[in-house]
Amino acid sequence: MATTSKTLFRGAATTNTATVLYTVPSATTAVVTNIVITNTAGTSGTFTLGLGGTNFATTVTVGAYDSTVIDLKQVLTATQTITGGASATTVNFHIGGVEIA
Repeated sequence: MATTSKTLFRGAATTNTATVLYTVPSATTAVVTNIVITNTAGTSGTFTLGLGGTNFATTVTVGAYDSTVIDLKQVLTATQTITGGASATTVNFHIGGVEIA
């Protein structure tokens, strides 16, 4: 069984909160270990994130030029997804984790 630390998603959010950011490959388990949300705008924004079909952060505010850090250990099985979006594309997601295949 190979374990690989990797970036699961890094990039700007879309304004569609149902956007799929990452899908666990077949025959693989993923463990999401940390999520950093940054806002590069001079005004506050909001974000929504879901893991495995369940929202766990809904319309959460991230301040102007600020960031939010979420440390967690959430297991996702093959084909499950991480979804998310924000009020503006100035909000960025940085999602790290481990894939076990």
